[in-house]
Amino acid sequence: LPDSSSGSPGASNEPRGRPGCFALPSLTPSFFYLKMGETSRAAGPGLPSSPSPPPPSPRSACSPAPPVRGGPGGDITGHLTFPLLSVTLLVSFGSSMLYGYNLAVVNSPAEHIKAFYNTTWSQRYGHGLAPGPLTLLYALTVSIFALGGLVGSLLVGVLVEHYGRTGALSRSALLVLLAGGFMGFSRELGSPEMVIIGRSITGLHSGICLSVVPLYLGEIAPKDLRGFLGLMPSIFICLGIFSAQVLGLPELLGKDRFWPLFLSVVVVPASLQLLLLHCFPESPRYLLIERNDICGATKALHRFLGTPDVQDVIEEMKEEQRSLSSMEMVSVWQLLRDRSVRWQTLSVVVVNAGMQLSGIDAIWFYTNTIFENAGIPVSQIPYTTMGTGAIEVIAGLVGCFTIERVGRRPLIITGFCAMGVCSAGITISLLLQAALPWMRYVSVVCVVGIIAGFCMGPAGVPFLMTAELFMQSHRPAAYIVGGSLNWLCNFTIGFIFPFLQMSAGAFCYLVFCGVCLLVALYVYLVIPETKNKTFMEISHIFAMRRSVLSVPAHLIGMMKLDGYGTLESSSLEGSGSSL
Repeated sequence: LPDSSSGSPGASNEPRGRPGCFALPSLTPSFFYLKMGETSRAAGPGLPSSPSPPPPSPRSACSPAPPVRGGPGGDITGHLTFPLLSVTLLVSFGSSMLYGYNLAVVNSPAEHIKAFYNTTWSQRYGHGLAPGPLTLLYALTVSIFALGGLVGSLLVGVLVEHYGRTGALSRSALLVLLAGGFMGFSRELGSPEMVIIGRSITGLHSGICLSVVPLYLGEIAPKDLRGFLGLMPSIFICLGIFSAQVLGLPELLGKDRFWPLFLSVVVVPASLQLLLLHCFPESPRYLLIERNDICGATKALHRFLGTPDVQDVIEEMKEEQRSLSSMEMVSVWQLLRDRSVRWQTLSVVVVNAGMQLSGIDAIWFYTNTIFENAGIPVSQIPYTTMGTGAIEVIAGLVGCFTIERVGRRPLIITGFCAMGVCSAGITISLLLQAALPWMRYVSVVCVVGIIAGFCMGPAGVPFLMTAELFMQSHRPAAYIVGGSLNWLCNFTIGFIFPFLQMSAGAFCYLVFCGVCLLVALYVYLVIPETKNKTFMEISHIFAMRRSVLSVPAHLIGMMKLDGYGTLESSSLEGSGSSL
């Protein structure tokens, strides 16, 4: 296991006690309540413990007061202070919601945008566009959003290192204002190119924010609130999709004369974030570990936690800083070559790629067609689609309010399994609906099941896991890997699904079924539960997994630890040097 004081691999034969807690007998047991970033207590039977941190140095003017109180573990509202909730809602509303909105905003005005393209082309060149080129131009308008997102995800590491978490979010909000101007004035200036440029800029913004928002929230949240706050952006993504469906109704902004305004509404949330985000502090972990700003980190912790008792959090951050003192922020190439985090990297690759290869984008794209085949009147389909948007929000809320009770693993495994079963159900219903007309309604239920299963877990947990599985030095590079894979798979599914559907017919959904079930199996076998664990504890779990791989097979036994299977060398317990 990595030695917490030096960062180098090593072992200790010291007696195992209660690591990470100061030997102050006068303190009550509630002192050992773990708050955000606190060092590990005994993580479980057989899990080697990290050495106790040294006594705190004499306090300076910026040093936090020693902890004197605790609280009941697992209480969601115990540390949910107003600043913490406010900044979570602000960045989710001003950044994450825009991703969902931009995904769905082009569906309703599709015919109006095509008509504008055709009219502009006719005014320029004296003839209209043929159906093929017109469809290609509109497809470019839709898909360039994903390409912009891919570019944005590659810029995350540079932005968060130079400007910090809040600095990156503030600067990315300026991109939305620029994009809104391009799209809002495109018809007045007769320029389809401005629509395409605006869509690419909104994709760039979403690519940045999809990684920076969960990174920021994962670093400022107490460990017993990381899941609750970490899923808040996914709820706002669902709210963004629902908002686009509602505003796209003919009674609101779905008319021809309103589509430029419909596309540029995104400037309102971005402007609000730009005005208010400076009122909240930077990530304390970023300030202390990367900037060595103890004063700034202490003030940020006081603000977010609402208490002066942050000494335990500061000590845990200093321990992580010492373990990373000889290590620079790693690049993507270094992350991929680092054998010490290969299981974490592989896990991020699997869950982020699986999130998009599950076929959720194909389901969203063909929802109207499936509803039409089920016999729903064409005039009622927009309202039915809006109903699916409401189901997305409800499922996201269920996941958000249950993740701290049931954990990350049950939500993501259940979500992927539900999506796999429902994908197989769509295949069966499409094959049998000619002989059994009532099977059409089964396909509608399966579509709703896929959307609900996705929003309950796979929509947000992968971003949260990316923050939890890595230490500070590897986290930005991990978000680049996860984010770029996310956008690349998004674009791939949108590009190949029509060809897959033409070649495989109803059986194409079995491909998505297989992907979902394989990802669920991988999570069950490989990824540990991270609920209520500090970043150091999670790192130690993967370190132990690497250690036991070198132990002879006859010395290794299976045990159950915190609800997931892991390995323990029972014969060598207590002999850390052997491992």
